[in-house]
Amino acid sequence: MIINTDINILGGLPDWKLIYVFLNEDLKTIRAAGGTRSVTTIKTDKSVMRFEKAITNTLLKFKNDNIESLFRSIIMAEEISADSLLFIFWNASSNNELLHYMNDKVFFPALYSGRVSIKGDETSACIKELKQTESDLKKWSEVTVNTTASKYLTLLKKFGLMDGSVNKTINHLNVNDKMFVLFIYWLVSVSEVSNILNSPWIQYGFCEKQIFIQRIMQKKFSKFFNILYTGDKLSVEPLILYKDIYSHAS
Repeated sequence: MIINTDINILGGLPDWKLIYVFLNEDLKTIRAAGGTRSVTTIKTDKSVMRFEKAITNTLLKFKNDNIESLFRSIIMAEEISADSLLFIFWNASSNNELLHYMNDKVFFPALYSGRVSIKGDETSACIKELKQTESDLKKWSEVTVNTTASKYLTLLKKFGLMDGSVNKTINHLNVNDKMFVLFIYWLVSVSEVSNILNSPWIQYGFCEKQIFIQRIMQKKFSKFFNILYTGDKLSVEPLILYKDIYSHAS
């Protein structure tokens, strides 16, 4: 695994509008146009540089052109909204291996088992267990592990997936039709398997697999994609260009 401290940094990001800013211009251009104070209230250039690196590395990196088209469509239309934050969470998870690992081992098991909360010691234990086998993590101190574990839950809250301050509770999302369509397009593009039922990313749809199958087969979605379902295999063929699907689904 490629491990970094982006979770720690992004968990402390005070100005999420910087995602929209850095999607369109880099720090060098911003400085030439009037300085960082023109785009954010973050006080020092050093802090902005630190956040820029984490934003571009985890939030604004794309597996392929289709995903970038989806991302740009929703961010340019909505900037930072509940729906765009959900898509940012999907994209970040596909870029940051530690984030995806913790989602897979802690967040989604809690979500799908119907639990209402996740404790900090669960996230700390997850990182400590991984530390036994990952050389990059073996360099982390106890403080870094515990801070990152705490910031992970804070980051989930920023994505709109949890609530609360000290004791954070899970938000059991109802993904709306627009975001469901965008999720299907993202899922097809990010998955490396033809049978999306076997994709590790299907859990990011926030519904049980059987409910997912029932929903994707609804007639109202047939204008967005063709599906072939054989009982244990589900393949999806998008019908609309990725750069256009946001406007069609909205």
